[in-house]
Amino acid sequence: MVAGVVVLGAIMSILDITVVSVALETFQREFDATAAEVAWTMTGYTLALASVIPLTGWAADRFGTKRLYLLAVLLFTAGSVLCATATTLEMLVLFRVLQGLGGGMLMPLGMTILTRAAGPERVGRVMAVLGIPMLLGPIFGPILGGALIDAVSWHWIFLINLPIGVAALVYAWIVLPKDEVEPSETFDWLGMVLLSPGLAAFLYGVSSIPEHGTAMAGEVMIPMVLGVVLIVAFVPWALNRRNIHPLVELRLFKNRNMTVAVIAMMLFALAFFGASLLFPLYFIQVRGEDALGAGLLLAPQGIGAMITMPIAGILADKIGPGKIVLVGITVITVGMAMFTQIGADTSYAYILGALFIMGLGMGGTMMPIMTAALATLTAHNVARGSTLLNITQQVAASMGTALFSVILTNELKDKQSVTVAGAVQAAGDDQSALAAVLQKFGIAPDQLNSVLAQVPGDMADSFATVFIVATVLVGCCLIPAAFLPRRKLEPVDPAAMMGH
Repeated sequence: MVAGVVVLGAIMSILDITVVSVALETFQREFDATAAEVAWTMTGYTLALASVIPLTGWAADRFGTKRLYLLAVLLFTAGSVLCATATTLEMLVLFRVLQGLGGGMLMPLGMTILTRAAGPERVGRVMAVLGIPMLLGPIFGPILGGALIDAVSWHWIFLINLPIGVAALVYAWIVLPKDEVEPSETFDWLGMVLLSPGLAAFLYGVSSIPEHGTAMAGEVMIPMVLGVVLIVAFVPWALNRRNIHPLVELRLFKNRNMTVAVIAMMLFALAFFGASLLFPLYFIQVRGEDALGAGLLLAPQGIGAMITMPIAGILADKIGPGKIVLVGITVITVGMAMFTQIGADTSYAYILGALFIMGLGMGGTMMPIMTAALATLTAHNVARGSTLLNITQQVAASMGTALFSVILTNELKDKQSVTVAGAVQAAGDDQSALAAVLQKFGIAPDQLNSVLAQVPGDMADSFATVFIVATVLVGCCLIPAAFLPRRKLEPVDPAAMMGH
């Protein structure tokens, strides 16, 4: 019953990230804006989400998980309805930030509620339940978004959250146990001033990298450096013995399982979530699919994950997560390696088979890593542990997306046919501009068609090269995974772990 509440909330927040991604072109037309301006509908949400995650652990302990969960769902639902009423891009971005403040609390809170309800001996099964929206959201979000925009209008990608949000509120009110809080913890104001703006500035810089094509641009470097300085300044403050209740409990790293799991999660999120951007792009740019078609073609990945996730959850509780994660990452690496061989006309049977194999691996990887982190924490520290994991995942996923965007862009720039095609498209029907393009690249008019015919093959080669990087990075996850516990996890003594 409790798991149903948490999954409803998680579905809303995760679907919303990916549903909006297919509406960006629609927003450009509706609000007469540039691609960079419209991107703020995604960036604003992500920055609000990242900024509020550190507050969640403290607020859950201070006010209780039930009250905070109801507030998060309410904020998210209200933000969604307001987004649908937006008449300018500025209004839409502002309401997306409100949505992000609610959405950022839903995942760490959901983990905390589920872990406390299930107890340490069933954390694996609980994580498997929570993993369903986490893995299926990115796959089915574009399908839902494309279908709603085509069938009705862009407003419905936000309005669909209203019935889900109302159902989640009523369900949570009835099912979640009454909060029993001891309001003893003081709020870490200095920690908040350092960490939340630090995370937001760093992620803003990182998310600007694809637009500028380099991390060296001032618009990228300045917020990134400022963010890193604030985050680094937070570390000694959080570890100071006099700071009894820091905003994010870094002393949890005294727990070996937590440390290894966070490292494994960071590498996995960087490699896998970053590379996930490439699959729909390949279908759209190389194979000419629309957003809805690309979303449907990604379905085998979700099916594969659904098959292995419940099994991996049960096994993680019985034999420990270490062996399962090693197998999962190996399977993902095999699936990713298959993508290094793709071309412009690779059979869909081969591609869908590779996606299915990767899905099988995904189901046995991400949630068992989280199990390893949370299963040995005491009830009091679960909120802090889930906060730490969610921050790690958010930062690493953003870095991975930026990394793979830049590598792909640079690969495509090196292909003359792709550059020529872009210049020809920009020239349009202007014959003098077209002649200037041909002269610039030294192409005779009768050679143009043969050059343009090379575009799909050259683009596919660029994608294949980037998938080599992705395969290597996913393979590197085997190193921290080898140190994850390979036997049934037992809760540890809280005093020993916290060093008190």
